[in-house]
Amino acid sequence: MTTWLAILFFAVTMVVLGSIRDVSAQAPAAPVVEGNIYSVMYVEVRPTARADATTELRRYRDAARGENGNLRAELVSRIGQPHQFVVLSVWKDQKAHEAHGKSASAGQMREKIQTIRVAPLDERVHVGVSVGPVQSGAARDAVYVVTHVDVIPPRKDDGLAALKLLGDAGRAGAGNARFEVVQQTNRANHFSVIEIWKDLQAVESHAMSDATRRFRDALGPISGSLYDERMYKAIE
Repeated sequence: MTTWLAILFFAVTMVVLGSIRDVSAQAPAAPVVEGNIYSVMYVEVRPTARADATTELRRYRDAARGENGNLRAELVSRIGQPHQFVVLSVWKDQKAHEAHGKSASAGQMREKIQTIRVAPLDERVHVGVSVGPVQSGAARDAVYVVTHVDVIPPRKDDGLAALKLLGDAGRAGAGNARFEVVQQTNRANHFSVIEIWKDLQAVESHAMSDATRRFRDALGPISGSLYDERMYKAIE
């Protein structure tokens, strides 16, 4: 009896393992993301290490600009908290962005920032949903605004529609040099809004505009987290 039970157990195990292998073999590959890739990488270091971080992140940005498939790479630091940075980059496609992530320059940056960081590197990868031409550069006094928008999943499409209207209005706003609404590739209910305005007065005028207030009213009931809007200055 014991022998027959052992044989039966072995046979059932083989069937189960075979089924697992079949399921694994049939698992669909991750979908390829089409179009330009917009990367927003948040970097926060110790306040006393700001100079070292600036040097390393500037080197990293300059190296990215020379890589195949890079359309834009910028480095900004937060107004009032200059030890908080964002690296903004645009890549021709997913392949170019993935190659960049494996580059020696990216590896060196991660290694050096690791020793002075106060939080993990936080890179958000997106596709464009309401963007203008990919342009680089901004006036010396320009103000960058980077906002993370989180919409509850069942209302994702409503949030996307409201953000598209905001993008159209923002690009038409007085003093606007860039207004991009982009959607995360791994969480479709998360978005980033990337803006450049000629000065702080233009930022404030946009914030008080009818289009912005309509957007904030529409976002309120469907928001999944606090509206996270931050202002930055470019690092040359």
